[in-house]
Amino acid sequence: MAKHIVIVEDDPDQRSNYADAITNKGYQVSAYGNREEALAAFDHALPDLAILDIILGDEVDAGFQLCRELLARSPSLPVIFLTERINEIDKISGLRLGAWDYLPKPISLDYLAERISSLLRINEARSALSKADAASQKTIGDLALDQDALLVSWKGERIDLSGTEFRMLAKLVRAPGHAVSYEILMNATMQSLVTNNTINTHMRNIRKKFEAADKDFACIKSEYGFGYRWTKQ
Repeated sequence: MAKHIVIVEDDPDQRSNYADAITNKGYQVSAYGNREEALAAFDHALPDLAILDIILGDEVDAGFQLCRELLARSPSLPVIFLTERINEIDKISGLRLGAWDYLPKPISLDYLAERISSLLRINEARSALSKADAASQKTIGDLALDQDALLVSWKGERIDLSGTEFRMLAKLVRAPGHAVSYEILMNATMQSLVTNNTINTHMRNIRKKFEAADKDFACIKSEYGFGYRWTKQ
């Protein structure tokens, strides 16, 4: 499906030129002449990217207001300011609001189209990265593990585990409620000479670190002669 680009520009000739140039690049385009029209449209659906003039009719900062409204609804939405207001204070204000770019008029229509394509590619890459990060994270009740960063938190508080301790914990919580054997936990250590006592020592250390953050922590249960189990608090 074609990406949806919104243009908010009060000059009808410029609005039409921008819309035609962007449509010719294969995008779906909606164009509005004032802040009220744009806001009404945003209530129905948000675009993939917005191009905003700052001065709209009698409203000298309408574009800034629209930017605030858009980013309140979708903080990662790419916004481009396209304006004749090119003094440094306005540029800084626009970028501080969260705009991705601040372009001066007049502008080459080919350059505008390429800038749109570039920002959309960046946004897609960011979204893909965010999804990958989310996939590497696992939450079990009050426990959160980030498999890639080897980070653990309990009730929002970070627990500093060694690499070995992290791998053992990850094995333990892979199937909460099910007992995990000493053999599986030994494999998780990635060490060649490991005994049951070694695993017991690691587990005591893991428990102590959780108990330091929460004195009532009791999720790690010993299964005598077999291994350990992660249970609900």
